[in-house]
Amino acid sequence: MSTDKLVDFDEVLTRYEPVIGLETHVELGTVSKMFCGCSTTFGAEPNTQTCPVCLGLPGSLPAANAVAIESAIRIGLALGCRIATWSRFSRKNYFYPDIPKGFQTTQYDEPFSTAGHLDVEVDGETYRVEIERVHLEEDTGKNLHVGGATGRIHGADYSLIDYNRAGIPLVEIVTRPIPGAGAKAPEVAKAYVAELREILLALGVSEVKMEQGNLRCDVNVSLAPIGSLEWGTRTETKNVNSLRSVERAVRFEMRRQAAVLDEGGRILQETRHFHEDTGTTSPGRSKEEATDYRYFPEPDLVPIAPDEEWVEKLAAALPELPAARRSRLSQEWGIAPTEMAWLVNAGAVELVSDTVAAGASPTDARKWWLGELARRANDAGVELAELAVTPAQVSEIVALVAAGTINDQLARQTLDGVLAGEGDPAQVVEARGLAVMGDSDELVAAVEAAIEGNPDVAEKVRGGKVQAIGALVGAVMKTTRGKADAATVKRMLEERLT
Repeated sequence: MSTDKLVDFDEVLTRYEPVIGLETHVELGTVSKMFCGCSTTFGAEPNTQTCPVCLGLPGSLPAANAVAIESAIRIGLALGCRIATWSRFSRKNYFYPDIPKGFQTTQYDEPFSTAGHLDVEVDGETYRVEIERVHLEEDTGKNLHVGGATGRIHGADYSLIDYNRAGIPLVEIVTRPIPGAGAKAPEVAKAYVAELREILLALGVSEVKMEQGNLRCDVNVSLAPIGSLEWGTRTETKNVNSLRSVERAVRFEMRRQAAVLDEGGRILQETRHFHEDTGTTSPGRSKEEATDYRYFPEPDLVPIAPDEEWVEKLAAALPELPAARRSRLSQEWGIAPTEMAWLVNAGAVELVSDTVAAGASPTDARKWWLGELARRANDAGVELAELAVTPAQVSEIVALVAAGTINDQLARQTLDGVLAGEGDPAQVVEARGLAVMGDSDELVAAVEAAIEGNPDVAEKVRGGKVQAIGALVGAVMKTTRGKADAATVKRMLEERLT
């Protein structure tokens, strides 16, 4: 539980200007690792996907993964970067237990891609995020700290290391500082990562499943007094692994740093850990002094000089990128840019598109994803895409309503069953007996019971006050627990009373 003092978010903005920056790590979806032939399959038994190369054993020699290099360059192209005509790998020396070689093979001052940008939209306003560089490296292994309350090394009884992840191709995308976002800084950070994720999915270079660590974000935040010519000292919150958490991390750090500065304190340049359960951060390691990683060129790998003609072919073969696709879909669906922005902010563009592709109308697809499903995701504190329902299942619910098999109320009960893992919508309808009643004896009995049980209302309808029939319809719907079709019930009542 955090004990940091916090300033109200709106109050922070009366005195300070935030500057954010993001370092996003993307595990590429290659079949083999960056410098060896070991499998990259997620979830394998610990330490079963290793070899002398990725373990750094004496005498082993690396060979660069061509698909990873191509993927890294395609990412740079999609971000409008300048592609280097010459690049090489270096050794970054540091002695962490999850680096079995004692160094990480990475691109240091000669990355493949530099000087790009990505435009994101928040509440109708466009923010340009400048990309400093896109470089390729290898991922580390994974530490598992057993015992203790935090899951971190402090207080743990012992630690285990899984080297399956060590050596998987990793692209790091580093932004330049992003000033000027003001109150929108947390949302701009989230929107940037969300847009970047969509680009990576469109390129097909990674599954970008944040819950599996395919996409991890280091969130840099600093505050400076409004009007100051110098930016403040930044903190770096490491390995934030959900879109919602990126926004929460920025918001919390702004509030925490403002409290420190208000009391005359000094912001420490340090890494910080983000806690998903509380939305808070806690200190990691100090970065007050620059670490000397003793970079030097990797002697076992030749430099890489991407052929200009090959790069041009890669650029020409890029798929339709998300921004262009959204523009096209807006026209096809007949919606305004503001409504498309709502879909983007909700993370619903692909979900709606896939629901339409499965047979639903754009209007029905948007209604479900921005209405009932958005409410449930908000109540559960998860992203829309994390709900246990597929676009095809949503389309099936829409079709069942259109066919008159279920009504809107029963559709929500059907959704309950789908989310509970009871099967596809049609299976849930059958298993729960949710189908709308036809002109059955049971419905006739319910209609006649409503008339007999509400004689005053029935008399008003007979006397010409047709609007009073709504009370009788409600009584029938209550008796049938929403299984009757309201239009059918109204017709049956009218036949008996008018």
